Amino acid sequence: MKHSLYATIATIALSATGALAEGTVTVITSFPDSMTGPIEAAFEAAHPEYDLEILNKKTSAGVKYIQEIAGANTADIFWASAPDAFEVLKTEGLLASVNIKSEGIPDKIGAYPLNDPDGFYFGFAGAGYGIMWNERYLEANGLKPATEWSQLAQPEYHGHVGMSAPSRSGTTHLTVETLLQGEGWDKGWADWKRISGNFSTVTERSFGVPDGVNTGNFGLGIVIDFFGFSSKASGFPVDFAYPTVTALVPANVGVVAQAPNEAGAVAFVEYLLTPEGQTVLLDPAIMRLPVNPATYENAPEGFPNPFTDKTIGATVEFDVATSGARYNLVNSMFDVMITYRLDDLRDAVGAIQAAEAKHADGTNAEAAALIAQAWALIDANPIDEAQSLDPAFSGIFTKSRKEATDEVAERQAEVEQRWDAFVVANYARAKELAEQAAGL
Repeated sequence: MKHSLYATIATIALSATGALAEGTVTVITSFPDSMTGPIEAAFEAAHPEYDLEILNKKTSAGVKYIQEIAGANTADIFWASAPDAFEVLKTEGLLASVNIKSEGIPDKIGAYPLNDPDGFYFGFAGAGYGIMWNERYLEANGLKPATEWSQLAQPEYHGHVGMSAPSRSGTTHLTVETLLQGEGWDKGWADWKRISGNFSTVTERSFGVPDGVNTGNFGLGIVIDFFGFSSKASGFPVDFAYPTVTALVPANVGVVAQAPNEAGAVAFVEYLLTPEGQTVLLDPAIMRLPVNPATYENAPEGFPNPFTDKTIGATVEFDVATSGARYNLVNSMFDVMITYRLDDLRDAVGAIQAAEAKHADGTNAEAAALIAQAWALIDANPIDEAQSLDPAFSGIFTKSRKEATDEVAERQAEVEQRWDAFVVANYARAKELAEQAAGL
């Protein structure tokens, strides 16, 4: 009898544990608490049978985490902005193809398909890339807002711009790749180096950029759109603009393969696409672009609507396959040429800008020739686009550095050392030529 009682208690305990596990939905996400918190509360209110467990990781770290636990998976959902991260997981068989019920969701946002055609991941919000600025900072420094990428390279913005590194932020990687695709490989990199010559800083995380603009540590920041919208809605004296050359891509959610709670994961994805879930995106702390056009009826005045304003993201048809194929290579190039040599680049660009200011009337042909040579050295690329798309070469880059001291594979290190020597010599020579021109 006593044994039977213990067995009954044990059975009840196991049943309770099983019920709890069935109700837990584990989410791996790169989104900040300010976004996940309101959505978590709304979902759990609509589905009290489920409990969301949020594990916050950077996009690249989230992908790596899902790869590492694949043998005994404990995650149900992957939730992030970068579509190429989902392509990596899909290609490796780490996402599940599921049927999701939704109504009123179109096939595209801007020029980009909203959902994976095979059902491995789904767009729940739009994401565009652009420039935010602090209005008080600009007024105090006699500056006007920059609304195009080329404007950020103008000399009046020297030392006033902030950005995160693409190796540390999936959304920043998409911003960098958008310009490379929109302007072409060589011009895109030239634009990034000229803009970066005006940087005040390269931040550790993507949210360090809106924080820096909000607090006035620097005046302008290169950000994903919702950082600008949510800061403005929260009362900061900031604004945001989409440059002409930008992409509009979906922020995505997918169910992890062999999810412990696939039913709960599907319920969460479906909730994000309901009118109620889409409306939560308009919370002042979130301010994401809904993918349901009807939701914009509830949007605040002035909030962009990509379904009625066809100029947003219309210029660049973002190619996620290209982005994914050279993901680590592009991140490495940015770090080697910009992040780790920012002082050298900023000094060289500043010297050229000073020389241009001295010879603004254009009457000194010798000075103009020296300045042109200096810019050509800044703009020069260590590799062409064909190499970036060659799997035999791009495959060398197996890791994105988080710090300059991070160890990488020997072949990647050798290539990076060649690139570093290339840009160090070019930046130094460009500064010399600019100073020579200024002295004429």
